[in-house]
Amino acid sequence: MNDSTTQDHNPSDLGDLEREIMDLVWRRGPVNADAVREMLSRPLKESTVRTVLKRLEEKGYLTHDVEGRTFIYRAAEGRDRVAARAVKRIVDWFCGGSAEDVVVGMVETDMLSPEQLQALAEKIEKARKKGA
Repeated sequence: MNDSTTQDHNPSDLGDLEREIMDLVWRRGPVNADAVREMLSRPLKESTVRTVLKRLEEKGYLTHDVEGRTFIYRAAEGRDRVAARAVKRIVDWFCGGSAEDVVVGMVETDMLSPEQLQALAEKIEKARKKGA
């Protein structure tokens, strides 16, 4: 297993191939290098796939177990947590840490559907009750 903490990696530091592989792992679950290579949108050498998997592990995105002689890779954390950290970086950088500014901007630019707004309102109310 990898000792990297999931707090120290920056989601924006992923290249296109790394993002594609992470998407596969998040959608499919635990995978080995052969399965990743077969699912990729472009043909790559097995050594290239293994190198990228190792790099993702070093960056803290993946962990692995060994089954027999095969490395089985898993996401170190869910897509939602990685995405939340990426959004936090944006909030800190562009909005001085104000998540409210981001949400207001999303509402004002119609980025959220009525269903998403309702779900967000319900989560806010639930958090409000939990904090009271």
